[in-house]
Amino acid sequence: MLKTLEEPPAHVKFIFATTEIRKVPITVLSRCQRFDLRRIDSGLLVTHFRNVSAQEGISIDDESLAMIARAAEGSVRDGLSLLDQAIAHGGGAVDAEAVRSMLGLADRSRIVGLFGALMEGDVAAALASFRDQYDSGASPPVILTDLADFTHLVTRLKFVPEAAEDPSLTQTERESGADFADRLSTVVLSRVWQMLLKGITETDTSSRPAAAAEMALIRIAHAASLPSPEDAAKAAQNAGGSMTGAPGPAGGQAPSGGGATARAVGDRRMPQGAGPAGQPSMRLAHSAEPTIAAPAVAEPVETIAVASLEDMVALAEKYRDIAMKVQIRTNVRLVRIEPGRLEISLTPDASSSLPGELVKKLTDWTGAKWSVALSREEGAPTISEREAAKRDALVSDARQDPDVAAILAKFPGARITDVRIAVTEETLLDGAVTPSEDGDILPDDPDGGDEAD
Repeated sequence: MLKTLEEPPAHVKFIFATTEIRKVPITVLSRCQRFDLRRIDSGLLVTHFRNVSAQEGISIDDESLAMIARAAEGSVRDGLSLLDQAIAHGGGAVDAEAVRSMLGLADRSRIVGLFGALMEGDVAAALASFRDQYDSGASPPVILTDLADFTHLVTRLKFVPEAAEDPSLTQTERESGADFADRLSTVVLSRVWQMLLKGITETDTSSRPAAAAEMALIRIAHAASLPSPEDAAKAAQNAGGSMTGAPGPAGGQAPSGGGATARAVGDRRMPQGAGPAGQPSMRLAHSAEPTIAAPAVAEPVETIAVASLEDMVALAEKYRDIAMKVQIRTNVRLVRIEPGRLEISLTPDASSSLPGELVKKLTDWTGAKWSVALSREEGAPTISEREAAKRDALVSDARQDPDVAAILAKFPGARITDVRIAVTEETLLDGAVTPSEDGDILPDDPDGGDEAD
């Protein structure tokens, strides 16, 4: 096929379409001209659908066009399919109620009212609005999703006022969205957005979606009446820098510039969420009773120096981490080591997660931060490789000993399994060998004075 693509017949044109361009092999892409088809603006979709409806002699209102354009999500094809369904569903005349019923959407004006009730902290009104929409056929996840869309619209209008000119928006969305954008802070809108996203996920996966959606709405409405952490800290600072035992100004008035009153909670005083003059209380917080805690003082940790792989093996033995001890001995080749930094290479059968495990283990064992880097250098042999090489050298030297050679010749099939150093009292006194920590005798000069068993 590549050959055909390179030299196609004159009468043939190949047109490929995909939504996953990254999965197309580069050998195919290099032989094609690429055209990225982008999503169509919802305003253009509304205009196009209105023209199509006029040519077909279909009566359709602006709200229905806006709902279809939003549901199309930038696709002309999907939008025309939805328009065709709406025409069939409405028997030739399309109205907003029929489109809303067809798409399972909530009433946008009701969504705006629900949003306002939530921001006022009116739980009863919010639940009544939700139940009304639910009884009308709107699914709970769709209601929360529409709330999230309106929250996004309000936030966008706060920074891009021109977004209100979008033809896909209803007049209610334009006016109410601009009003909320003026009154609500970015902190409040961001937290509402996060809580809605969590609520949508819970509602989608719950066996009782209506109840899950109501619980999400209750959390949002409850949080709206609470101060933000910033407002709580500011009020505490204005009250003397403490949340406990600090009396408020006379007459219960808020501190100047704070814009908040205070109510007693046990032995604490908490600011009520209140915005600038003439604005409703619309504040969200993580906790109903914020407190100011003194920073914890960390106890000093004794650091342990590590200068070799043997030091790491000793630490692994100390902390009884046999698996890590084995990995360090058999799979790690040291390139270089500095305080807090280890550069290594790994044997082919080493685990790819070993460097990350080493970072954690060394940090825990030594009390200091470590970084472990993989090097392209081969590095020194592993501890196991060095021990094997030393053992092979001792066996080779033992074979050259006349007495050992005579024994091997006398007993066919005999082999050397181990080499141990025979130490005399004179050599120990001379300092030629030293005892190890476990009581074994180790030679200071492995090339001299050795005997093999």
